[in-house]
Amino acid sequence: MSGFFVMGLRNTVVFLGIWERVHNPNFNYGEFAAIKSQSGLKSYKISVKEWGEKTNAIGIKATAGRYGGNR
Repeated sequence: MSGFFVMGLRNTVVFLGIWERVHNPNFNYGEFAAIKSQSGLKSYKISVKEWGEKTNAIGIKATAGRYGGNR
């Protein structure tokens, strides 16, 4: 398995957004709203790396390397 995780389920995106609002004062709400509006569509996928870069998320991140993956 490659360690690639795609966040596309709307409930997952909503949950992560709520968690970030509570724990992350630097969370990018504008980008989150755009992601949330597209989540759930079959044609929309976002990786953990993209999620972190776009929203400044701290609750979940992707690491590269031999033992990398989602944390």
